[in-house]
Amino acid sequence: MTAPPRLLLIARDRPALREAVAREMPGIPFVFLEGAAPTDLAGIEAALFGSAAREGRGFEPAACPRLRFVQSLYTGVDDLPFTKFPRSIEIAANSGGYAPFVAEHAVALALASARLLLEGHERILEGRIRPPPTPLRSFRGQTAVILGYGAIGQGIADRLRPFGAKVEAVTRSGDPVRGCERVFGKDRLREALADGGFVFEARPLNRGTRGSIGPEELRSMPRDGTLVNVGRAATVEPEALYRHLIEVPSFRAAFDVWWEEDFAGGSLQGGARFAKLPNFVGSPHVAGVAPGAEEYSIGKAVENLGRFFRGDRPRFVVDRAEYEGR
Repeated sequence: MTAPPRLLLIARDRPALREAVAREMPGIPFVFLEGAAPTDLAGIEAALFGSAAREGRGFEPAACPRLRFVQSLYTGVDDLPFTKFPRSIEIAANSGGYAPFVAEHAVALALASARLLLEGHERILEGRIRPPPTPLRSFRGQTAVILGYGAIGQGIADRLRPFGAKVEAVTRSGDPVRGCERVFGKDRLREALADGGFVFEARPLNRGTRGSIGPEELRSMPRDGTLVNVGRAATVEPEALYRHLIEVPSFRAAFDVWWEEDFAGGSLQGGARFAKLPNFVGSPHVAGVAPGAEEYSIGKAVENLGRFFRGDRPRFVVDRAEYEGR
């Protein structure tokens, strides 16, 4: 007789996911939400949650009375329906799930902005040599301030140091961390921004970070500074950024994340006006897209689920107070 499922996969069915679950939790019976019968949910103890807008649409935690742990498949958990889950259920982010790939892309965006790659490409099309009058920039001798020093932030720092950049960070506590010359607490954000020739946004989106970079914060940055965002767009006020880019043409920004993203529909709204500015470089939320990235991310999430089923403390459990009542 088949044992009742203990793990619910609220995600797209794919070989990489099935293989990871079988490898990490060989004795744990699982079921995918799509096609699951109500009786399959009665014994569910943990769930892997993908997109709330896609695979999770219509899921009701009340259907899983024994549910105790939810693991996000993605790094950010800001789209999870926290209010649906009883407070007894712990929720974990997949921190570091895409870190190597996102960190690499963050540096690529910064370099594209610093070295004016788009303008250089246009000059080739025009048959012109040498860069435009706008000065090229270098990491060498610059201070890079990384907002959020988790796996992505650390990955960015590791890739910047060989260029000769000095690395500083903003963390919740402000406690010293290895490899950073200065660390600021979250309450010293403006002070940290003033240091940054390059600022890399890699924080999660929650009550404390939403809209935390507005007009005053942007003005506190050097006028020839560069803001790179591979975290969440909504940590930055869009109108404030747009005005700042126009009013301070020496300032630059490079974003992979956007304020209005429709992954289900494949559309991105509001990005075109930024892309038309000469001091902006963008990519369509592809930092985590690379060969092996999906398998890497799934492996990290499933590994944390394995900790739960082995009776170990899962990692990256979030503070629900930072997400509820946003």
